[in-house]
Amino acid sequence: MRNLTIDGARLWASLMEMAKIGATPKGGVCRLALTELDRVGREVFIDWCKKAGCSVAVDKVGNIFARRPGRDNTKPAVMTGSHLDTQPTGGRFDGIFGVLAGLEVVRTLNDRGVETDAPIEIAVWTNEEGSRFSPAMMGSGVYAGVFALADVLAKQDVNGKIFAAELARIGFAGPDEPGSRKIKCYFEAHIEQGPILEAENKTIGVVTAAQGQRWYEITVIGQEAHAGPTPMPRRRDALVGAARMIELVNRIGRERPPYACATVGFIQSKPNSRNTIPGEVFFTVDFRHPDNDVLSEMDAALKTGFAAIAAQSGLELAVKEFWYSPPTPFTKTLVDAVRDGATRHGYSHRDIVSGAGHDAVYLAKIVPAAMIFVPCVGGISHNEIEDAKPEDITAGANVLLHALLAEAGER
Repeated sequence: MRNLTIDGARLWASLMEMAKIGATPKGGVCRLALTELDRVGREVFIDWCKKAGCSVAVDKVGNIFARRPGRDNTKPAVMTGSHLDTQPTGGRFDGIFGVLAGLEVVRTLNDRGVETDAPIEIAVWTNEEGSRFSPAMMGSGVYAGVFALADVLAKQDVNGKIFAAELARIGFAGPDEPGSRKIKCYFEAHIEQGPILEAENKTIGVVTAAQGQRWYEITVIGQEAHAGPTPMPRRRDALVGAARMIELVNRIGRERPPYACATVGFIQSKPNSRNTIPGEVFFTVDFRHPDNDVLSEMDAALKTGFAAIAAQSGLELAVKEFWYSPPTPFTKTLVDAVRDGATRHGYSHRDIVSGAGHDAVYLAKIVPAAMIFVPCVGGISHNEIEDAKPEDITAGANVLLHALLAEAGER
């Protein structure tokens, strides 16, 4: 295998050009799923792929597939990709790095006249972030059979806009059946979204697995009453009860170091009036851990603890398990290909477990899969100040190039 390298300057320029679509005043990106900005980003990507000689297909959930043919197009494709959508206050690299790294691999192979035995495909998965429509990773989830297509198409955002209608409105309700493509394996390059690689001065994270996740929706019901005449002992304050539960969530995470993560990221209080005791509170809980047994312990601690708090406070409680994704090990041979690519190029590297969910987690349910991490500055992501160094971005794409060639077969 030749020691090819990608054009880092070209990849960086593509990233910066895409970052203009939905650019925010603070230097980030807001390109929510199935918005006009998402449409523009998709169309720019497709135009770049066609100029690189790829054919493009779209499926019924809006996933995009750009295909570079191989010498034998009957062979299953070697796939890479990620997502174009962002958080409301997102950064310039989350998701889009994996998409454009795949495009840069294709451009590099074209420049060098390299043929592969198998086709190479770049995927753009719809609504990975789960910010506008929940849950996250909808496009890859439908593709892998985790979610029913009809259920996803019926989802609504906070303004009542329906997924199917928004997908059609932006022109990406494609004809292909999700899951119908022949795939040999899947690689995904991504910024780490955490501090480990930077702290240890490592260039490449060889991702061996992804943490398991449990998401909950919690409703606490008390009794609305006037803030003045109602004595403290007679109150059934839903917000006070929810606050105790939120503190417990934090404690559950802190009591299981170093891997446990426990977060309350969304909360609504009703009637949300300054002189009315809150009668209802809704909030979300996000638990993560790479060991499913520990994740189950966290689940039990939440349910037992929340029930006790509700009983002590005279509150009603509803706990809905919104989403569960078990810990996912990635395929050893593909992980080894990533590690070999880092070694071949002389990049410092370490094995790492992904703390975030990625489309690769769902693809791993149906095909061999692996991931490549590169550092992000300060370990910060899902933030407008999210940043990465050009040399690290280049390194990640070089490792991706090596891994794709190892699986697709170079000629």
